[in-house]
Amino acid sequence: MNAAQVEALRALLADSGWLERTQCFARALRGRSRTPHGLLVVGTPTYEPWHLTAHLADESRLAGLPELAPTLVRWAPPPGGPPHLSIGIDRIERAGRAETLLVIGSEAAPDPLLERVADARKAGAAIFALDRGDDDLDTLAHESLAVRAEIDPLSFDGAQHLVSLAVGDPGRPPARSGGVPRQRPGDARGMLARMLDAISGSQEG
Repeated sequence: MNAAQVEALRALLADSGWLERTQCFARALRGRSRTPHGLLVVGTPTYEPWHLTAHLADESRLAGLPELAPTLVRWAPPPGGPPHLSIGIDRIERAGRAETLLVIGSEAAPDPLLERVADARKAGAAIFALDRGDDDLDTLAHESLAVRAEIDPLSFDGAQHLVSLAVGDPGRPPARSGGVPRQRPGDARGMLARMLDAISGSQEG
């Protein structure tokens, strides 16, 4: 999703409440992240949040905020890789009060991840969760944002883009709808697909 697509998404969701929800989550994340490379980003064993991590790195650099520079935590980094791609899951076990753990749950968090998140919280780390509606994970999180496919008018990927954009520019006002009437969730999802098709030639998933 490029900048034009993000703006189209923001315009479409202007009356949905989702811009405010993602901005609130992003402001909390930005306010808690105070240590360079202390923002630990981890997914589930089958999903690595490469895309969001890259966007957060860009926003950190462009905004001049090294405390937002993310550290990608991987479940099974291959040997011999570059240092920034070789940080294993045991890094969470060393998380402490100066650090923030952002869990990206594209699926329900398994017990090994929940146990590590619980330990990091006990050690004083701030826990943030962006997921598809994971009650166990959200219970552990200080701040959570759930994107439920069956009821919400944007995709999980779209929510990640809005969060990363708001992290870098948290004071930005919500986009105006330009007179577009309020949509029911199903209508908005269909309109979003058509808009992104027109912009990029491919549908946002």
